[in-house]
Amino acid sequence: MDTLDRSATCAGDIAVELKGINKTFYQRQRSAHVRDVFKNLFRPRVREIRALQDVDLVVRRGEIVAYAGPNGAGKSTTVKLLSSVLAPTSGSVRALGMDPLRDRVAYVSRIGVVFGQRTELWWDQPVSASFEWKRVVWDIPQERYERMLGFVRELLGLDEFMDSLARQLSLGQKMRADLGLMLMHEPEILFLDEPTIGVDVLARRHILDFIKDLNREKGVTVMITSHDMDELEQLAGRIVMIDRGRIAFDGPFDELRNHFGDRRRLRWQTSWVEAHDLRR
Repeated sequence: MDTLDRSATCAGDIAVELKGINKTFYQRQRSAHVRDVFKNLFRPRVREIRALQDVDLVVRRGEIVAYAGPNGAGKSTTVKLLSSVLAPTSGSVRALGMDPLRDRVAYVSRIGVVFGQRTELWWDQPVSASFEWKRVVWDIPQERYERMLGFVRELLGLDEFMDSLARQLSLGQKMRADLGLMLMHEPEILFLDEPTIGVDVLARRHILDFIKDLNREKGVTVMITSHDMDELEQLAGRIVMIDRGRIAFDGPFDELRNHFGDRRRLRWQTSWVEAHDLRR
């Protein structure tokens, strides 16, 4: 497990703290049989899904933490708890010294969230209009807005498409624009859920470099989820692995390799050949 003693971390150094977190969802099950039509209405079967189980996690200020695991492991559920979208079934969620739900108004003004499959951009408006909308809605002072706009335009290379309609952008351009929007109010923590999903190699490199530069220059805390382990290792020194709602590993990447081994999967695809040809 992690060689760092997180229990010794000072309260003022903590950006995120989860204690004993459980999150359970209930899913109604329907029978396909006609004879069960009334049962489906009045006494449906309910399936219990335990998305998170006894999760304890501490993230220090200024850290970049990789949060990885298979589909359905609980990664997105964790991000939604930390971004005040969901409430835990039990346990304590604290971030920046606040309860994300109880202190929601103050809290969301200090965090940034990006979900790889969603966008804040106005679909039929130029990208620049979405940035102006952010300034007005978030009541960002003009001087601060201009300073941050110049910062993200340069670091993310937004000038090439600021006047383009959002619906005309590639996936990589949309993600870069969303990252820029997310930073306009200068958040202290970034929660990035699959920010490079579906993005081409060059755009992915641009996004990863930007996250590293942002962390180094402004000390922003970053928690990022992804299925790409190589991508995560380029960004973070620490990885938290979650499986079936439980923390399976928390520590450095080198220790992860020692724990699970350095495994690679090789897929070899050829055109169809007859069995007798393979014996030649």
